[in-house]
Amino acid sequence: MKNIVVILSGGKGERFNNSTPKQFIKLAGKSIIEYTIDIFNRHKEIDEIIIVSKEDYIDKTWEIVKNNSFFKVNKVIVGGIDRFGSTYSALTVLQDEKEDSKILFHDAVRPLLNEQTISSCLDELEKYEAIDTAIDATDTIIEINKNGCIKNIPNRAIMKRGQTPQGFRLKTIRKAYEKAINLNQRTFTCDCGVVNKMLPKLEIKVVTASEKNIKVTYPIDLHIAEKYIQMGIEYTLDDIELSGLKDKKVIIFGNSSGIGAKIEEIALAYGAKVYGVSRKGGVDIGKRENIKQFLKNKQNIDIVINTASVLVKKPLEFLDFDTIDEIININYKGAINIAYLTKNILSKTNGMLINFASSSYTRGRANYALYSSSKAGIVNLTQALSDEWDNVKVNCINPERTKTPMREKNFGYESPDTLLNADVVAIKTLKLALTNLSGIILDVKR
Repeated sequence: MKNIVVILSGGKGERFNNSTPKQFIKLAGKSIIEYTIDIFNRHKEIDEIIIVSKEDYIDKTWEIVKNNSFFKVNKVIVGGIDRFGSTYSALTVLQDEKEDSKILFHDAVRPLLNEQTISSCLDELEKYEAIDTAIDATDTIIEINKNGCIKNIPNRAIMKRGQTPQGFRLKTIRKAYEKAINLNQRTFTCDCGVVNKMLPKLEIKVVTASEKNIKVTYPIDLHIAEKYIQMGIEYTLDDIELSGLKDKKVIIFGNSSGIGAKIEEIALAYGAKVYGVSRKGGVDIGKRENIKQFLKNKQNIDIVINTASVLVKKPLEFLDFDTIDEIININYKGAINIAYLTKNILSKTNGMLINFASSSYTRGRANYALYSSSKAGIVNLTQALSDEWDNVKVNCINPERTKTPMREKNFGYESPDTLLNADVVAIKTLKLALTNLSGIILDVKR
């Protein structure tokens, strides 16, 4: 008897407003479906994975499977015209499996499923023939009539919001589908809906899932999912040992003070070979020729970190044009120059480029509009390059207000209790540099 997962990946993503099906959209450097397959591929109780796909994306799905060595994936098959047809397609290829096999059906666009939920589903299938996953309904649920008016307000205490996976003994889901086909009924929102309607006396056990197990349906869901991933990464970084920096070759732009200086100090202490530079050292990143000269004879570089930045706290109309050009050239154009000129160097080592944003990127700040808007641009640049570049990882550090000479110069004295220590930011940056992550905007907070 096997534990088999069917990943339903046949959706068009019409509500996502993108020509590419949403399961293939990048989320923090990887396509959504990669996260989904990975969690089942790593789970020790899962024996086999079947992916149901649109016909045009079968080759692309196999490419993802091969590139990630998802060895539990046994089949990638064509789905139907709707959810009902896709599940039935999977049941067709499962016809030779034992009737008591446990089958989990999961949406490809729920990439944040956790291992505990999978285990709980399999455990409950020892006692029940069908299970669903759900979370509490936090909003009041209303039922409306055909005129759009309230017909009924159910008791919220007994209402749940359904998710996937949904699980069944193979004989049960097969029996329900055969009955639905014989009755010419196929308008159901999910597989539990088919079982509930066709086998009304059968109990379907509900397994409590997680708020994080969101379905990426609209563009805003992608941002929410990325934030959940970033929150998890912070804890993952605690397990990264900085001893991994030994013999790594690291370039730091903006090493003269503040965070850049701390990164250099710590990297050197752990045995890295560091090439640090700043405007004081003669390299203005706003000028491409300066960077080109600096990069000459720099080979086998593993990590490039750009902390260089200019902050001038004044209303826009109080700035002269030379200062405006300086802010734009260092904060934004400089980041573009570094990315452009280090890409080929980093591609030879499958290395990483790390940019720096600031907490001001989420909303433009009065009196330093150019600084905050350039940091928003850096975040967007990081995300775009992580999608463009397959052999170079691109990430961004977004530190909370940090005690640095640049901040002191613009804001004066601030209580140290309200500021991040530059050492904390430096350590998080170097730990991120030792991962295989890409497309991450890592918030570093006190």
